Amino acid sequence: MSGHVFVVGADLTRLSCDDVLVPTDRSLRVARGWCALLPDELITDRRAEGDCVAMSWTGDERVLEVPGDGARRAWLVDTVDGGADGTGSRGRSWLLDGAREALAAVARREVREPVLGRARRLVGLPALGTGWGGAAGERGALLQQLLPVLREAAEEHGFDVALVLRRPSDLAAAQRVRRGEEGGWDLPGHLRDLAGDLGERARRGQLAVFIGAGVSAAAGLPTWEQLVHELATRSGLDDALRAGLARLPAQDAAALLARELGADELAAFVEERFGPGPYALAHALIADLPVQEFVTTNYDPLVELAAGDIGRQVAVLPHDEARPGVPWLLKLHGDAAHPESVVLTREEYLQFGNTGAALAGVLHSLLLTRHVLFVGTSMLDDDLIRIAHQVRIALQTQGAGTARRTGTVLALQEDPARARLWEQDVETVAMSPADASPAEAARRLEVLLDLIGCLSTPPTGYLLDPAYRGLLDEEERVLAEALAGVAAALPGDASSTVGQEVAGLLRRLGHGSCAADGEDPPAGVATRPRDDRTQEQRPG
Repeated sequence: MSGHVFVVGADLTRLSCDDVLVPTDRSLRVARGWCALLPDELITDRRAEGDCVAMSWTGDERVLEVPGDGARRAWLVDTVDGGADGTGSRGRSWLLDGAREALAAVARREVREPVLGRARRLVGLPALGTGWGGAAGERGALLQQLLPVLREAAEEHGFDVALVLRRPSDLAAAQRVRRGEEGGWDLPGHLRDLAGDLGERARRGQLAVFIGAGVSAAAGLPTWEQLVHELATRSGLDDALRAGLARLPAQDAAALLARELGADELAAFVEERFGPGPYALAHALIADLPVQEFVTTNYDPLVELAAGDIGRQVAVLPHDEARPGVPWLLKLHGDAAHPESVVLTREEYLQFGNTGAALAGVLHSLLLTRHVLFVGTSMLDDDLIRIAHQVRIALQTQGAGTARRTGTVLALQEDPARARLWEQDVETVAMSPADASPAEAARRLEVLLDLIGCLSTPPTGYLLDPAYRGLLDEEERVLAEALAGVAAALPGDASSTVGQEVAGLLRRLGHGSCAADGEDPPAGVATRPRDDRTQEQRPG
C-alpha cells in the first residue's frame, strides 16, 4: 500500500517519528540544532562550524544509520555538494539521488510496530540541501523536484514521509508546488470536498479549532481511561478497589484516586505526565493552520509548542493576555503548567459548571461567530454537551426552529447513533467505516488535515524570498520587484505605526528570509553562535 507525503511546519527534533534523516557532509559534521537527534556519546569536537559525529564513511556511501536502541532511528545523509573535484558541481540531481538512497536504506530497517501505534512508519526529513548543501540558493527548484522523489519512495516502500520545514516562506512555497499537482492525497471525494470547504473557511478567518484528547493520544499521552489506570497504579490501591474503579464513571474514579493520592501528589503527577515533550504529526498539522482561535480540554502544551516551533507565539488563556493579532488557545479544563487549574474529578466538573462560565462563554462565542472544527473528541464531555445545547437554544427563534450547524466533527469511525444525536448542532464526518482499523482511520484524519493545510496556506508567503524567485510568474515577479523597492525604502528601525504595518506585511510576504537556515552543516564556513532550538545558521 502506498504511503503519503506530508508537508508540515515543525521542529524535526520534537516531531514524533520512527526515522529521521539528518544532513551532514564528508567530514561528518552536523549543525548544532540536529544534535538532539543523536546520542550524546557520538558527538565530539564541538565547533562553531558544526559538531563532529564519531562515525565513518565506507567508500562512497552517502547514508549512515546512527546506532541506538530507542523507538526513533536517525540516519546521517551526505548533502553538502563538494563535487567530485571539490568544486560543488554535482547539483540537484546528486541531492535527489541522496534522498532516494537514504529512503531506501530506511526501508531496509525492519520495524515491527510504528511509533505509538501509528498505522504506518513515519520518516521525517528537512528539505535536504537547502541549508549549506548544493541547493542553498535554489530552494524553489529543489522543492519542485524533491516532492516527486518523496512520493515515489512513499509509494514504493509503503511508509509515510514528513517533509518538515521551519520558515513560513518554505511552507508556503511547498504548498504551492503541491496545489499544482494531482493525486497527492488518497482521499474519497467527500473528504476532498470537505477539505476544500474548511480550507476556504480558514483562509477567510472563519474557522476555529477544538482539540480533544485523541490528538494528544497520538503523542503517547493517556486517554481518560488510561489516566485513571495510571493514577490507580500510582496510588497503590488493592486489587479489589482497582477492579471497582473500572465500574465507576471516569470522573468519579478520578475523585477517589485524588483522595487517595492527595492534592499535592496529584498536582505533581499531572504537571509531570502532561508536561512538554515530543508532539504528534496531528499537533503540528493543526498548529500550521491559519487559524487564530483554538480551544482544548487537554492539559498538555503540545499545540502551543508545535506553533512556537514555526514562529507562532500562542497566548494560552486564561493565564496569558489575549492580544490583537496574536493567536490564542483556551485551556477549557486547565493547564498542566498550572496544576491548580486542572478539572479532573466529579467535584471539579460540577464546580466548573458554575465558576467556569467565563471560559465556556468563549466557546459559546466561537460557536456563534465561527465554524468550529472538532478534532480528536468523542463529543461525550458533559461541559461540551452543555455548551452546545445552550448555543442551540440561543440560535432558535421563538417557535421557528432556525438552529443551524455550527461546526464539523472529524470522527475516526462511523457511529450513526452519535451522528444523529449531534445532527442539530454539528455535522459529523467519519474517516472510515465502523469496522475499519482505528489506526488507519487516525492516519486518514492526518491526511485530511494535511490537505486542509495545503489548501488554506496563504499563497504569497514566499513572494519576496529570493530563493523562490523561480516559482513566480511574470505578474508576481513585477509585484515582487516593486515591493522590494518598498522594502529598500523602509528604515530598518521603523517605529511609526505605518512603518511597522508595512514591515509586518513585507515579512508575511517573505522579506528578510535567509536562504541558509541550518538544514545542512556549513562545511567549513564559520557561523555565529545560535540558539540550538531555532536550527538557524547564517554565513559569517
